[in-house]
Amino acid sequence: MNPGLIKSVRDLIIEVEFDEDGPEIGELLLSGANKQSPLLVNNLDPDNLAICLNVLGDKSLHKNMPAERTRKGIEVPVGLPMLGRIVDALGRPLDGQPLPQSEQLVYKDIWQVPPATMSFKASAPEILETGIKVIDFFTPFVKGRKMGIIGGAGVGKTVLTMELIHNVAKAGKAISFFTGIGERIREGHELYETLKSRDLLGNTCMFFGQMDQNPVQRVLVALSGVAAAEHIRDHHKRDLLFFADNMYRYVQARNELSTILEQIPSEGGYEPTIFSDVKTLEDRLSSNQNGSITAVQTIYVPADDLSDPAVQMIQNELDGTIVLSRKVAEEGIRPAVDLIRTSSSLLSPDIVGQRHYDLSVKVQANLQKYESLRGIIAIIGENELSPDDRAEFARARKLIDYFSQGMFVMEELTGRKGEYVNREEMLAGVEAILSG
Repeated sequence: MNPGLIKSVRDLIIEVEFDEDGPEIGELLLSGANKQSPLLVNNLDPDNLAICLNVLGDKSLHKNMPAERTRKGIEVPVGLPMLGRIVDALGRPLDGQPLPQSEQLVYKDIWQVPPATMSFKASAPEILETGIKVIDFFTPFVKGRKMGIIGGAGVGKTVLTMELIHNVAKAGKAISFFTGIGERIREGHELYETLKSRDLLGNTCMFFGQMDQNPVQRVLVALSGVAAAEHIRDHHKRDLLFFADNMYRYVQARNELSTILEQIPSEGGYEPTIFSDVKTLEDRLSSNQNGSITAVQTIYVPADDLSDPAVQMIQNELDGTIVLSRKVAEEGIRPAVDLIRTSSSLLSPDIVGQRHYDLSVKVQANLQKYESLRGIIAIIGENELSPDDRAEFARARKLIDYFSQGMFVMEELTGRKGEYVNREEMLAGVEAILSG
């Protein structure tokens, strides 16, 4: 069987020609020295010409070099033995340790979508306690749903995600998957070292495709992480939390590939298939009769513009959004959550209970009044307010301070001790402030 021959090399785009028996879209070809360079078939042109992506960015590939078919797509190691490990988009270890030898370790094609389960019936909503007051009150996590942490650069998205992973791992209630998509290498290293130093790696599996890697790997790492999570859910019948940091970087990586492939961008400058690409990925983060995937996704906001088309598109897939504000961060409040713009469709009496819902309505009303009074105070001063308005303003300030909280993952940097506040304590604290 004759291999294909490389006909052209253009950045990450490799054109491979086959005389016969051409490959399929999504198949992996092997080329280069010792057949170590994987080429991913992106699309097929007439005359048996395969347009491939140079996954590892191998600079040694050249014209007329052979490329052999593997007759399979990208397969990554999955299963319970991968817990405590950190790997790249191709499933290669990044922690310096070999892959575990276990019968439970299998290889899964990242493109293989599990069959739809038509008979699945959703159970009663189950709230997942995070121990972070502002999250548990304004955007309660519900098993099997999707939450977003939205904000510009440097406002604390990754730190908040790290704290969530820490608290979940410490409680030992669920398996966590962390997928780093195009974020800083330092942040991934800090997360790994934090969990390792606190002996919390056992329930966490991490996939990394950071910003030093090419856009092919940054796109693939999201799919690899999802495929590994699906396997735990379907074959080991476990519930799990899936953390993606950062979904906007996934969009950016797909844009870069689109530019390299010379595709005409859609309105807004994004790649033409961005809506279907994001939708396909989001739909795989779902629950079935085997188990649930609760997704927590950070979303970078370019230029702090929440109206950006890609940000809006990702938000439409979420059940709740935690909005981080640069203005709040500048006031020294951590986590820097914008309490008014943060919202959740899950904050309803049938999910959180009447007590929690009634408190949330009162708190939001108080915060709205606070915002309106701030403008007045800036002009005439707080002493000119009526006694009732002064009381409401003071109450709102107490609420804002109450929802500020020390984080375990930042103890060494801030000197402030981390806190874990259970849901009952949090609701009682809010009640105490509202009652004066």
